[in-house]
Amino acid sequence: MKKEKWDILESEYLIRRPWLTARRDKVRLPDGRINPEHYVLEYPDWVNVIAITEDGMFVMVEQYRHGLRDVYTELVAGVSEPGEDPLEAAKRELLEEAGYSGGLWELLTVIGQNPSTCNNLTYCFLAKGVKKTAVQSLDETEDIEVRLLTEKEVFDMLMADEMKQALMAAPLWKYFALKYHKN
Repeated sequence: MKKEKWDILESEYLIRRPWLTARRDKVRLPDGRINPEHYVLEYPDWVNVIAITEDGMFVMVEQYRHGLRDVYTELVAGVSEPGEDPLEAAKRELLEEAGYSGGLWELLTVIGQNPSTCNNLTYCFLAKGVKKTAVQSLDETEDIEVRLLTEKEVFDMLMADEMKQALMAAPLWKYFALKYHKN
C-alpha cells in the first residue's frame, strides 16, 4: 500500500531571502492527526559535476565553507536558475567555476539533500573528456581554486571522509561503484 501525502492546511513564510527561504506549514497526516509546525526550507534546484579531463584528471574546486568553518575540495556545483535546464546549468557552472567545457555528458543521479525539510533536488552529472577553454568567471562572493586530482586521490579523499558535502560524495560513490562493480 502506497503512503498518502499530507494535506497542507496553512502555510506561512518566516523568511524570504535570496539564499534562505523558510516556511511553516500546518499539515494533516493521512490518519487525521494535525502537525501545526512542519518547517520547510525552499531552495532552487542544484547541480554538480564529476568532470574528468581527456587525460583522466578530476576537475575539482577548493573553497572555504563557512558552515563548518573550513576549506574543502569539492565537485563543481551551483544553482540551476529558474527555468534553466539542469544540464545547461551544470555546463555553465563548470565553465564559470573552473574554465572547463566540452566532453560527453550524462545524468548520473538525482538526489535530495533532506526531503523531510527541503524542497529541491540536486542533478548530478558526469562529464568525460572536458578541456580547459576559458578562465574562471566567478560570482562576487566566490573564492574558488581549481584542483586537478587523479582518480586515486579522489577515491582516497572519500575513504578518508575528507569530502563533507554529502550531495557530492553520493554521486562520486555511485561513479566508483559503477566503474568497479561489473556484473
